[in-house]
Amino acid sequence: MEQTELTKPESLDELIKTLHKIFESDSVNVEEVQNIMESYTSNPQEWMQYAKFDQYRYTRNLVDEGNGKFNLMILCWGEGHGSSIHDHADAHCFMKLLQGQLKETLFEWPDRKSQGDMVQKSQRVLQENTVAYINDTIGLHRVENGSHTECAASLHLYSPPFQSCQTFDQRTGHKNSVKMTFWSKYGERTPFATTVSQENN
Repeated sequence: MEQTELTKPESLDELIKTLHKIFESDSVNVEEVQNIMESYTSNPQEWMQYAKFDQYRYTRNLVDEGNGKFNLMILCWGEGHGSSIHDHADAHCFMKLLQGQLKETLFEWPDRKSQGDMVQKSQRVLQENTVAYINDTIGLHRVENGSHTECAASLHLYSPPFQSCQTFDQRTGHKNSVKMTFWSKYGERTPFATTVSQENN
């Protein structure tokens, strides 16, 4: 596959423009997306307008809709906030740390026959400016801000965009389908119209 020569994005706006270029193609080159997201150096002055924190849970804040090819969002994690174990609805998921640290725990898909604890595959702590990638063939994951003093923020790209995913109970492997909502879009708080569970990422 032909690799376009991409320059290092000097700003979040440039990163978004470059991502739009990459996703004009029908085939996604995971390495290329990962590299370009990694090469953007996090600058809070550029992304803080989208970073909306909530006291009780982490938030999903839409930054760009990627011409329908992808969703780019910033997730804001208060001290001790974490996601449930979840899948990614057959989408590519890229996660870049903008600030702080996040712990990612990877799990095997639960076996239909076996009941009991889900099998943990690996665990790692993601540092600022690193980019992680996951899809459903790799497994399921949970993301947590283990710090009790520092907030964390991460930039997520999902392609294609999806509106619901499955969450899993670590003790039983039972799954639930959950609808995903945005806490804010383009820096503006979304109308709070529902109290449904919005565990996700």
